[in-house]
Amino acid sequence: MRVKDACRSAPSVFIVDDERRLASILKENLEREGYVVGMAHNGADAVAALEEQHPSLVILDVMLPNLDGFAVCERIRTRSQVPILMLTAREAEEDMLRGFELGADDYLTKPFRTRELLARVRALLRRAPAAGDQAALGDGDLALDPQARLVHKAGAPVDLSVREFDLLEYLMRRPGQLVTREQLLSDVWGYEFLGDSARTVDVTVWRLRSKIEDNPREPEYIQSRRGLGYLFRAQG
Repeated sequence: MRVKDACRSAPSVFIVDDERRLASILKENLEREGYVVGMAHNGADAVAALEEQHPSLVILDVMLPNLDGFAVCERIRTRSQVPILMLTAREAEEDMLRGFELGADDYLTKPFRTRELLARVRALLRRAPAAGDQAALGDGDLALDPQARLVHKAGAPVDLSVREFDLLEYLMRRPGQLVTREQLLSDVWGYEFLGDSARTVDVTVWRLRSKIEDNPREPEYIQSRRGLGYLFRAQG
């Protein structure tokens, strides 16, 4: 099914999942929320469709025929920064790490509650900066432009995912302020703390450090307080 350009007022979501019944249920629920929905049931069809279509968000299953979700995610990221929510029956942390490394913005393990998926979709699509928050941010060699959604380190562009950018901006606006994982999930991810979802925060911080820190094992910018949370280094 094609996501029609005519429906410009409604965000569009593209579902890639070979479980047709699950995909249909997700489609019904997303359409009920007002989204325009397209679907593909294997990796090759998804890649072909997404070369022509430009959805607001992609829901991408890992276990797919032809091309798995990791390969599809990698291909999407060669030409687009569209938010990607990965679905998987796998629970291994290395699979989550691989998904984030390839550019996924969020990760949800099957089985899941439809309410939780809808909350994550809403959170990923809630990307516009608040009024009055357009001023550029900087600290040492690190510079962030909220309006253009660009980050530079020592003058060179840094390629961040949607979630990595939002996390960095949130922390940079609160230099020296310790924030818990629960706060980050609520304010950056946009949903409540659920089970092992703290791992999502930790993995995203790890990925962000690998991109902006000279030595991610001894971070200069994003510091941690064991058992408490994270903070962006205090200025001055």
